[in-house]
Amino acid sequence: MAETRTFQDMLLALQAFWHKQGCFLAQPYPSEVGAGTFNPATFLRALGPEPWKVAYVEPSRRPKDGRYGENPNRLQNFYQYQVLLKPVPENIVALYEESLEAMGIDLKQHDLRYVVDDWESPTLGAWGLGWEVWLDGMEVTQFTYFQQVGSIDLNPLSVEITYGIERIATYLQSKDRIMDLQVTDEYSWADLNLETEKEFCAFNFEEANVEQHFHAFTSFEAEAKRLLEKDLVAPGYDFVIKASHMFNMLEARGAISVTERTGYIGRVRNLARMAARAYVRQRERLGFPMIKDEAKRLEAVAAAEAAQVKANKKKNKGSKSSKKKESA
Repeated sequence: MAETRTFQDMLLALQAFWHKQGCFLAQPYPSEVGAGTFNPATFLRALGPEPWKVAYVEPSRRPKDGRYGENPNRLQNFYQYQVLLKPVPENIVALYEESLEAMGIDLKQHDLRYVVDDWESPTLGAWGLGWEVWLDGMEVTQFTYFQQVGSIDLNPLSVEITYGIERIATYLQSKDRIMDLQVTDEYSWADLNLETEKEFCAFNFEEANVEQHFHAFTSFEAEAKRLLEKDLVAPGYDFVIKASHMFNMLEARGAISVTERTGYIGRVRNLARMAARAYVRQRERLGFPMIKDEAKRLEAVAAAEAAQVKANKKKNKGSKSSKKKESA
């Protein structure tokens, strides 16, 4: 095996690799997200015709996954390394494998397998086709060709690569537990995160005020709708993320029944759809400025205008049909 790397070394290697491929190195989203996909740099930027290349670390919160730091590989607060490329490069699989080698994994010495596993995020109205990537029998990456985001068909398609970086690090360092990872030469994962993990597990499962979280969900939902109806995309989507986290907290507290869960997922998905549509309208109004080829930009603007005319005709036809039924 290649030289053992610290967790920090590994992240720097990924950052350097994707920077070299022309990616914008974004920052983590400053709120509680359940996965890197929630970051607007993925969820919103995957929409529409404008090209986009981004990579970033995303601290991800999944309250019900916590185990007070006792489970070797499950945490309520973990990290993903997220890459989104639009349109999809022809050599994307080769690029991904090169990124593994950049972290110190000699693929000639190990079994790398792509296992069909289509991905879906019900709360985001997003899904795609792709694989789980297994390294010597351990899942290390989710590799997805997005088909829809916010229930909107994508054209062009995007590819999302989500690295399970703690798992990869345990592999590189030959550790059995995430808490034993060397984050730097001086600090272990437990040194930096164990007490915080325990405290947030206590909060997520025992101390979070259920009544206040129900109230917060309803409040965030209403504010998201209000802002998105005004086409204030960034603050509106911020409240979608906040509402989603409140749902996750309530689920961790056992405050939402199995039958209620579907309804709450639907409510968050409705907000995500509103955000996606508002973002698409925003980019259309701006004339898709991130398409630098002027001929292609004008072509995209014309296509968007034609699609809007078609949608308006369909809407008007449906409205007339409803009026006829009412008069009958």
